[in-house]
Amino acid sequence: MNYLEGLNPNQYSAVTSQNRILRLIAGAGSGKTRVLTTRIVYLIDKMHVAPWKILGITFTNKAANEMNERVAKMLDSDQNGVWLSTIHSLCVRILRQEAQAIAYPRNFTIADVDDQKSILKEAYRQYDIDVKVLNYNTVLNYIANNKYAKITPDEALANAGVMLNEKNKALCYAFYQQRLKQIYAFDFDDLIIETIHLFDRFPMVQAKWQGKFSHIMVDEFQDVDRYEYDLVKRLTGRTNHLCVVGDPDQTIYTWRGADVNIILHFDSDFPDCQTIFLNENYRSTPVILKGANSVIEHNKNRIKKELYTNNKADNKIIHCSCANEEAESRYVLDNVEKLHRDGLDYHDMAILYRSNYLSRQFEKELLDRGIPYVIYGGMKFYERAEIKNALAYLRMVTTHDDLAFKRIINMPRRGIGEKTLDALLACAQEHGSTMFDAISLNPDVSSKAKSTLVDFENMVRSWIIYHQDHTMIELLDHVLATSGYRTLLESERETDRLENLKELMNDMQSYMLRYPDSDLDEYLQMVSLYGDKDDQKNEDALRMMTVHSAKGLEFDTVFVVGMSDGVFPNERAMNEGHRGEEEERRLAYVAFTRAKKRLFITDCQGFSYQLQSARMPSRFIKEISADVIENTGLSEQANNRTIMRHTPSRMYEDHILDREEKEDMVLTTGKVVKYRPGQKVSHDTYGDGIIVKVEGPFVQVAFSLPHGLKRLGAAAKQLHPRMKS
Repeated sequence: MNYLEGLNPNQYSAVTSQNRILRLIAGAGSGKTRVLTTRIVYLIDKMHVAPWKILGITFTNKAANEMNERVAKMLDSDQNGVWLSTIHSLCVRILRQEAQAIAYPRNFTIADVDDQKSILKEAYRQYDIDVKVLNYNTVLNYIANNKYAKITPDEALANAGVMLNEKNKALCYAFYQQRLKQIYAFDFDDLIIETIHLFDRFPMVQAKWQGKFSHIMVDEFQDVDRYEYDLVKRLTGRTNHLCVVGDPDQTIYTWRGADVNIILHFDSDFPDCQTIFLNENYRSTPVILKGANSVIEHNKNRIKKELYTNNKADNKIIHCSCANEEAESRYVLDNVEKLHRDGLDYHDMAILYRSNYLSRQFEKELLDRGIPYVIYGGMKFYERAEIKNALAYLRMVTTHDDLAFKRIINMPRRGIGEKTLDALLACAQEHGSTMFDAISLNPDVSSKAKSTLVDFENMVRSWIIYHQDHTMIELLDHVLATSGYRTLLESERETDRLENLKELMNDMQSYMLRYPDSDLDEYLQMVSLYGDKDDQKNEDALRMMTVHSAKGLEFDTVFVVGMSDGVFPNERAMNEGHRGEEEERRLAYVAFTRAKKRLFITDCQGFSYQLQSARMPSRFIKEISADVIENTGLSEQANNRTIMRHTPSRMYEDHILDREEKEDMVLTTGKVVKYRPGQKVSHDTYGDGIIVKVEGPFVQVAFSLPHGLKRLGAAAKQLHPRMKS
């Protein structure tokens, strides 16, 4: 087999290392996926490790599938038996197999966000809580934080004291946990926490799962949190081999619990670990790498490494500072169109931004120009309403849990009101059953409602019988027809939603081919975990996304836009001090290293209503090594505050100040004043303000409330440049 050919020396060492504990510090574009998959193949082929004794933990299902395909190709076998999954999927398998120990059914429900909010809706009704005062997301974050802090609902209630909102959140926490238990459901946080609790209560179960594996590999290790790390250590035990792969410089999910110190101080927990650096980059040019390296070097809490590459290219990093948002979008899309005319496909270019709101002006300009684009990481496939509805119908066949029942009982409308549902729920709780099973227990509802509920019950039971002799695809088609849901969508001409339901059937088909022995319940379990299906069409369209969404992707040309202080780096993160600034710098590093050949960085000046101040270029731009960056537009130099100029043309006319046409020279108190966007001024009546726009003999100035935006004559004697403090 020739799978070891072409590895560089460090990659070869990583693949063939015999050390029990191995830490791979893998820089951006260094081929870590190839190293991981090749190491798996090497263990099977050369070290004669049984495939089913190898566990690979990935960050997303997409990554797991990609690794599985690569391993299968190298081994020339689709049935290799290697365990490759996300950590949540692994926990589901453990909990299902140990269901008896946790007193749960094997087909327990995994509550998604909609299910969680449905439970909170019940709690809000019981405790008379106004969702406008206390929104669902706030309470869900509160619940998750308490779970991870090991604070019980009773302790949370005691901690709340007399504060009404805190007390209400604690009451919702208690209700939420009790409701999950009643319907035998876990949320995503529970999957890991309950697995750890299982191992705590039953050491023999932990020993059993340690014995299932001899080699454990964890991808994207820089993104793990403390609970995930605890679980990995428990599975490793004293004898299993552990290989972790990650890049501390790409830890950008601390807001989701990721802790960069885990990978940084890994050798403290495992003193005998071997550390290998994968620092040859196969993606970017030397110029882009030097620019990214020069920025990330300003972080103190990191493992020192420097990426290098043997790629060749001469393009410098281009930084353009524009006068306003409109000028910034025109500059970027003029370059997009030029590159496309020169033969570069749209899908080889991406616009990256720190926050979603920054896409607005670019989308407007794209629509005006007719440039095709997609928002990457938007509404995910399984999160679409029609998909959730279809899956809830299928859950009625397997678990007929309350969350699925409540989602589809009136989809399409059947005239079942809240009063009927409350009575049905009360009956279910009295008898310890599901709401569906309570239909036959004589709930206190009207005769009309009872008749409708019985009809629904008979329909669901007919589906259960139908499923005994038909595939899950045939079942879904039958359910959509007999439930009336397909007719509803057809009557409302919901073509896109109907097409999505067809795509769901394609998804089922792929699943059945890959897992021929699986059943509907296992498919539904998979779907509840699978949140990163790439459903973007393979059309030639410009990609737009947040930097977080761009993690793991690469493009020929990248435009990192909106790089102003307070935007990128984000103002909220900066308020966290040194830790927040380092996180933002890592985010900039990720953004820059997505580019293979060309990197453009843009910012715009003028007044920002988000920041309530003038925009200034990001501090990260100044950290880029001067010999690899070319500044154009309004880039102001720190030493003399002069304006750099660029060759005037239509595309630049609004964001480059030509000395003859764009700078207003106004005589005030005998001096020549050059007003420009972003300049601080003062007014005898309105006080201090900022120049937003220069319009010939006039200027637009943003003053503090109550004065707001004012259009003034640039020569007005009451208007003065503010002296530097």
